[in-house]
Amino acid sequence: MFLMLLLVTALLWFGNAIAGPGHDHGDEAPASSGGVALPRFAATSELFELVGVLNGTRLTLYLDHADTNAPVKDAQLELEFAGSKLKVEPHGEGEFETTLPAAPKPGVIAIAAVVVAGQQTDLLAGELDLHEDKTETAASEVINWRQVLPWAGGLITLAGLIAFLIRRKRQRSSVLNGRRGGTA
Repeated sequence: MFLMLLLVTALLWFGNAIAGPGHDHGDEAPASSGGVALPRFAATSELFELVGVLNGTRLTLYLDHADTNAPVKDAQLELEFAGSKLKVEPHGEGEFETTLPAAPKPGVIAIAAVVVAGQQTDLLAGELDLHEDKTETAASEVINWRQVLPWAGGLITLAGLIAFLIRRKRQRSSVLNGRRGGTA
């Protein structure tokens, strides 16, 4: 019985030693694909697609043709962000930038854009849905099983050892009581 308990303890305690180089499931975090995803919105019509990416107070806008997904050349863009008209500056084919007066607060923000490209004019509307950053709270609530598992294994081993000792003591006392009763 003791050897069985020792074997189970060894399997629980030293199970991680089996992993070799290239197969290690250690504490290294998996490689991320580029960090935090920035808030974005999309506004589409039959003619154009407008995608906006918000980074702090800087808003980068990408304007493409809806049917070919090619950048729109020589376009003019007027932008209304949360009811305020913003000056938009072109930065290459189909790319525009603007700076917001202040970082937007969490919530749904209405966005409207007027696009003029050659003889084509279109009105695009969209919404930017901003949420509060909850990554810190979520990260603190995650249980790291690599830290908990050895303690759980130790507690299970200790409980098994205590149960083994209690059973052994009961068997020994019943044997002693049986001998005393038989010698009278």
